[in-house]
Amino acid sequence: MVLNRRECLRSAGLMATGMLGLNRYLAAEEVQHLPRVAALEPDPDGILDLPRGLTYRIFSRTGQQMDDGLRVPGLHDGMAALPGKNGLTVLVRNHEVDFEHPHLSAFGERYELLDRIDPQSMYDMGHGNRPACGGTTTLLYDTKKQELRNHFLSLGGTASNCAGGPTPWGTWLSCEETVERAGPRASRDHGYVFQVSKTPRPGLSQPVPYRAMGRFRHEAVAVDPQTGIVYQTEDVEDGLLYRFIPDTPGNLRLGGRLEALCLRDHLGACLRNWSDDRGPRVAVGQKYATKWAAIENVESPEDDLRYQGHTGKGAAQFARAEGIWCDRGMLYWACTNGGEKQFGQIWRYRPSPAEGRTPEAQSPGELEMLFEPNHNRILQNADNLIIAPWGDLIVCEDSEERDHLVGITPEGGFYRLARNALNHSELTGSTFSADGTTLFVNIQDPGMTLAITGNWPTVQS
Repeated sequence: MVLNRRECLRSAGLMATGMLGLNRYLAAEEVQHLPRVAALEPDPDGILDLPRGLTYRIFSRTGQQMDDGLRVPGLHDGMAALPGKNGLTVLVRNHEVDFEHPHLSAFGERYELLDRIDPQSMYDMGHGNRPACGGTTTLLYDTKKQELRNHFLSLGGTASNCAGGPTPWGTWLSCEETVERAGPRASRDHGYVFQVSKTPRPGLSQPVPYRAMGRFRHEAVAVDPQTGIVYQTEDVEDGLLYRFIPDTPGNLRLGGRLEALCLRDHLGACLRNWSDDRGPRVAVGQKYATKWAAIENVESPEDDLRYQGHTGKGAAQFARAEGIWCDRGMLYWACTNGGEKQFGQIWRYRPSPAEGRTPEAQSPGELEMLFEPNHNRILQNADNLIIAPWGDLIVCEDSEERDHLVGITPEGGFYRLARNALNHSELTGSTFSADGTTLFVNIQDPGMTLAITGNWPTVQS
């Protein structure tokens, strides 16, 4: 592999410390395995293999009764750990359940618990009291005692809530990864972003779809706290990278404009690096000036925003863009099956100093591919990602094999922080508590949340 020296990646974001920069890049098939943590040891209980010095606790499993009398839904997915009162952590967790799996819903296998919910607090009750079964749950967790205080449904009647992102104002944006139209199953259209408040008491957030942010297969979002701009990923193999510029920063409900990312000098570029794709190959470390194309008809009844952007306006295509993270004004996102061998890519975007404003054309943003490992022993099918308190990128795998949490250091080395020893289900929703003591992560199926604690690596200077 080629290791190119670049500026270092370190950050704070929502955490006390983190990556400020990357000085090296993963380019091909060989990369240094660094001993940031000890080697993984087999878990005697067969749940999660961890390095010596780290332990886990399991809580909030699918089917358990919650404090609101409902059941923990299944398919645990994207998640954020928000600081709560008295040092507690407020976890907001997505559930990627749609209409077809009532046994994974919060309402019981025959919807027998549905009468506990005010129908007005649900986005889509479906037909004949068969609602959309996705949404979010909120969990109040004590990291000092390492115990769950309570958990409850906090967004209801949405579908396939995959990932999302925390906001600088202390809420969670939950994304629907579906474009189900009103019809035989749904009573309303789906494919939107919803906001979930940070509350320690049981209750549902008002289910308001942010239509101006676009209707498409949303995966994740990241908000730049400096500008209030929301960047959005689209989980399809010919998807785009969008930004939403709100009319009033911090108040997404008041509308704004939607745009798609383009390479200024290579309009219509396909950035997947698949062997049968046309167009120039994207090299690791190569930088491209960008521009943004306005997207119209954002409600997209035909699910065609990506065609409008790519074919009609020259927006760049990405291979299943998924997790995204904003870190001191820099954007990082994963493309699950990008790259020649379709093992994934990780991208970085440096916004323009005039991002979203008229002078942007004179000082454009800059796009760069940071990682394309092309070897499954390094990283396979990157999904959710965050930056750890000690400064490394932590990536969840979503492959057909045993999935890991993979750490990537500022020096371009990698290590494995955890491995799903239970099954071949993906690891999702990795997020650190505000005090940095606890890493929360989900095993999506059968649906459980784990709190990992112990001797973490030290913060890098």
